[in-house]
Amino acid sequence: MKVINRVKALREEKGIAQNDLASILEVSRQTIHAIEKGKYNPSLELSLKIAKYFELTVEEIFQLEEE
Repeated sequence: MKVINRVKALREEKGIAQNDLASILEVSRQTIHAIEKGKYNPSLELSLKIAKYFELTVEEIFQLEEE
């Protein structure tokens, strides 16, 4: 199963650039780009940091795609 996420939509809603989000989360811009494109699944720690930043639960941001 594939993991889908709402990181790009949430980031755009906040009006924050990939570079800025990366800096806040202490990762590279390339990491944010890869997460948004579905090419990389973040670690549990990074998933929790993302959820905390957007004030949502991990489940509200990341879901398993139904087959």
